Amino acid sequence: MWAFIKKEFFHIFRDYRSMVILFGMPIVQVLLFGFAITNEINDAQIAILDHSKDVVTRELTQKIVSSNYFLLVENLESNNQIEAEFKKGDIKQVVIFESGFARKLEKEGKASIQLLLDASEPNTANMLNAYTTGIINTYSMQKMINSNAVPLSIQVDSKMLFNPELKSVYMFVPGVITVLLMLVSAMMTSISITREKELGTMEALLVSPLKPIQIIIGKVTPYVLLSFINLVVILLLAKFVFLMPIRGSLVLLLAECLLFIVMALALGILISTISKTQQQAMMMSMFALMLPTILLSGFIFPIENMPLILQYISHLMPPKWFIIIIKNIMLKGVGISYFWKETLIIAFMTVFFIGMSVKKFKIRLE
Repeated sequence: MWAFIKKEFFHIFRDYRSMVILFGMPIVQVLLFGFAITNEINDAQIAILDHSKDVVTRELTQKIVSSNYFLLVENLESNNQIEAEFKKGDIKQVVIFESGFARKLEKEGKASIQLLLDASEPNTANMLNAYTTGIINTYSMQKMINSNAVPLSIQVDSKMLFNPELKSVYMFVPGVITVLLMLVSAMMTSISITREKELGTMEALLVSPLKPIQIIIGKVTPYVLLSFINLVVILLLAKFVFLMPIRGSLVLLLAECLLFIVMALALGILISTISKTQQQAMMMSMFALMLPTILLSGFIFPIENMPLILQYISHLMPPKWFIIIIKNIMLKGVGISYFWKETLIIAFMTVFFIGMSVKKFKIRLE
């Protein structure tokens, strides 16, 4: 009995894939859930448009920036710059001080501040609005206490852009589209080549006149068409059931989605080339794609709130870049000039995954 138990231990220890699943997966899950899932706001990028440029507005700006919730990345000069800055996706909020802010506060006892927020992520927009309003109200109270003056009132007018009604579906639909296309496409293809291995037909493919790139294209093409049909169904549901707007070019949206589908399928093919069984391919797809796609893509939790190491890792996640693209097209209605870098990154990943798959095939042929 003891010899049999020892034998089982040796079998487990010799199979490094089982060891990774047994010990690696729980560790990674705990670390990801512990560090990635957070509702705190840290260093949210904002811009300031100060029409007054007086002592009070400078003090308030300093209060906001020194709170560690916000990171000032731009001092705007006019209202005409606001829309372009939001469409670039670099800022989450613009704080606008009206002209003569300090003078109105001193003579009339009231002044106004306008907050413009990117509500394509409604939860983040609500939290930024609450934090900023709280800082402004605290400053107003301290100002009254220190000066023993008449009650001061700093009115805060908040305006949510791209999602005025703060519908959560505007955040979830782009994320769900990304997750479904990534997981379904990659998982479908990840078992395609391993199925050939298990059925014993892989050797016939390898000795056929077909080149590795032709085998891969032949494997991917049917899934491209099926995944594209799946995409169209998802978009129709989003549009007519959840009333999700498509403010940008529909042709551009479909083209970007097609590129992402090809990338996901190429990744699935790569997984299948390094897997021995369909079960192993499924496990690798779930382990390597599902959790990172949900947690590190910015789908639910803002990436800027995560530890720096996870922010760097998120750059390797294709869904991160695709979510930026799809939100820009569907919610902001902008063209490719605003997200050409993200498109190039996904295109590079597609070429890389296809190249690695072809290389794995050549090694097997040799």
